[in-house]
Amino acid sequence: MLELSTGTVGLALAAGMVAAVNPCGFALLPAYLSLFVLGDPPRSRLTAVGRALRATTALTLGFAGVFLIFGLAIAPVAASVQSFLPGFTVGLGLALAAAGLWLLAGRTLPTLAWPGRRRPGPGTPVVASWPAMAGFGVSYAVASLGCTIAPFLAVVVTSFRSRSPADGVVLFAAYAAGMGLTVGVAATSVALSRRELVTAMRRAGSVVPRLGGLMLAAAGGYVAWYGVWELRVLHAGAGTDPVVSAASPVQEWLAGRTEAIGYTGLAVVLAVLVAIALLPGPPHRSLRRKRRNEATATPPRAGP
Repeated sequence: MLELSTGTVGLALAAGMVAAVNPCGFALLPAYLSLFVLGDPPRSRLTAVGRALRATTALTLGFAGVFLIFGLAIAPVAASVQSFLPGFTVGLGLALAAAGLWLLAGRTLPTLAWPGRRRPGPGTPVVASWPAMAGFGVSYAVASLGCTIAPFLAVVVTSFRSRSPADGVVLFAAYAAGMGLTVGVAATSVALSRRELVTAMRRAGSVVPRLGGLMLAAAGGYVAWYGVWELRVLHAGAGTDPVVSAASPVQEWLAGRTEAIGYTGLAVVLAVLVAIALLPGPPHRSLRRKRRNEATATPPRAGP
């Protein structure tokens, strides 16, 4: 087995980090983050971060699994398969937009659960469902294949075939870790800020899910539009599109910031966020009310 260099592993990590904000699927990242504003805020920061990390793990496994299967099994016929990917992107975008509009109307999305397992309680965000987030990761990956499969093939699959399976496994794990690191930092930040925001603005709590629905609808609409543009490019020779061109600077900025921070910086940020979640928070509102009532209660009069 050839020894992998630090630079090769770092390249796989960087490729995975940028894959989370690729041009084809970068709008799915805010769509994923918007799901964190659904449901009631958790009672503790640690619970919020736990939900974020659990959902990120499920999404990363779904994302990386699609890339592994596609890279190893479907790569020989990738050209013919990729022609069908824009159609999937259009369908996914329309589904997300419909879900966002449903939330804007004041409705709630159903929460999936494994057969035989107890469903999460009311107010639990959709992201708390493992199958839902794994499925979202699969959709995220399929929509992103057109823009990210080439770096994945060059960095990871080439090692499986030209170096050794063990080297390929290491690089694949690095690629998945890079993608999960980017998404995990974003999800943990949103989970923490969402809880603190709703705690500080309880009267606006009912508005927050609608804002999440608005973000989900906008992201889904852009994903569908991008898929339609890809179909026009493939089958009608279309040129640039004003909507895609307007969104390109945003995607390039996100990718540039991600590369500038690097995997070491993202790891430090994630560690700091987890440390914040471990800090003791203020007592719960019901506990504070109980203490206040005990302090203001009239002491019993002494007997004769």
